[in-house]
Amino acid sequence: MEPITLAQLLEAVHGRLLGSFDRLDTPISKVETDSRSIHPGTLFLPLVGERFDGHAYINSALEGGAAGCITALERDSCLPGKFYVKVEDTQQALRDLAVWHKNRFAIPLIGVTGSVGKTTAKDMLAAVLGVRYKVLKTEGNHNNNIGLPLTLLELNSSHQIAVLEMGMDKFGEIDYLAGIVKPDVGIITNIGDAHIERLGSRENIFRAKCELLPHVKGDGLLILNGDDPLLASLKGNVPVPAVFCGQGEGCDYRAQVTGGDGVSHIHCRLTTPHMDRDVRIPALGEHMIYPALIAAAAGERFGLTPDQIEEGLSQFVPTRMRMNVLRRSSGITILDDTYNANPQSMRAAISALADSRGSRKVAVLGDMLELGPFAPALHSGVGEYLGTAGVDCLVAVGSLARHIAEGAREAGVAQVIHCHTREDAMAVLPQVVGPDCTVLVKASRGMKLEELTARLLALTEEV
Repeated sequence: MEPITLAQLLEAVHGRLLGSFDRLDTPISKVETDSRSIHPGTLFLPLVGERFDGHAYINSALEGGAAGCITALERDSCLPGKFYVKVEDTQQALRDLAVWHKNRFAIPLIGVTGSVGKTTAKDMLAAVLGVRYKVLKTEGNHNNNIGLPLTLLELNSSHQIAVLEMGMDKFGEIDYLAGIVKPDVGIITNIGDAHIERLGSRENIFRAKCELLPHVKGDGLLILNGDDPLLASLKGNVPVPAVFCGQGEGCDYRAQVTGGDGVSHIHCRLTTPHMDRDVRIPALGEHMIYPALIAAAAGERFGLTPDQIEEGLSQFVPTRMRMNVLRRSSGITILDDTYNANPQSMRAAISALADSRGSRKVAVLGDMLELGPFAPALHSGVGEYLGTAGVDCLVAVGSLARHIAEGAREAGVAQVIHCHTREDAMAVLPQVVGPDCTVLVKASRGMKLEELTARLLALTEEV
């Protein structure tokens, strides 16, 4: 964070000082919402949720070295040498401070949302733009109403562009986040079934994602998936210029997979208004063309040459647990995609497994959450896709995953094992994994299947 003073903080959050503290030039070098992460010069900003109230930790944070705090509560007494800034609402103060701090830097901002692939798109955008610019990007799961403002507060004078991921699970969230960012470039990767339990239909998910559109700057750009029927319906009906990415002939940015080694990378033909060449993407799966096209479109928007775009794509590294390719001895490959899952991302991961080089293909799949009454059918559909893809073995983990198992059996998958718990699956893994085997591990975040990835790593040896 570029340091600010207490006087600037008061201006940004429309706050007032409590107590007798009057050193308005006091510097603030970082903002923390977790009292356990305090360092000297930190501002502690307590948040209030349904089951917690960060105000209870103000004293702990200040005694731990914080310079001061924001509070929505009046105080009878204040610790000496510490400042207390009174506001009406601490969540609003976080938003106001993030917007104020963002406006200190005249740099382009890119907002990325979508049902599937937004984290991969964000990482690939950062890799490509990073060839020419110093990039700030969203880290981890900081894509919500707390994480996104905290990410913006990491901006400093060295940054030349920011790539910001925006997640949602209900109406109004993208509107809130995009209203903070006001992006120069807005991106929607696709429309899928993630969070359909809350939103009720894919059309409603589309409406929720489109809350991004009115917040893109008038002289900005929209980058959309032209192969997605709902997003393709926006052609000629958006408030700012838009380009469409995909395999279809009507797309402005097109790509086709031309090969790959089935272990570490794919090759694809990238055709854009300014380049037409084969590029190497260090990832598996045909679906990787979409983040590559998005990154190419943004790269051209910000003046990168074809050589720079190709260089950036080659330097892409996925976020941990996002289709990480872990090569082991005896020809064993683990595809660790345990960060999250929904029906579309499951199919994409299974496709990558099917295209992998191993002679035996094993899918270790767990429950997909937040699908509501659609869950049984959507899980069964994933099982059917396993048969279509030619997967040899399924280890299904969890109560909903039994529907994956049922669909896989009906689709002709040769070996199907349903495990109620991760512990049951751990006992099964040594029986199904052997030489020249590729294993995909994937489920919703709540299933914690990264523990099964750890078990697989323990069972195998490094190359």
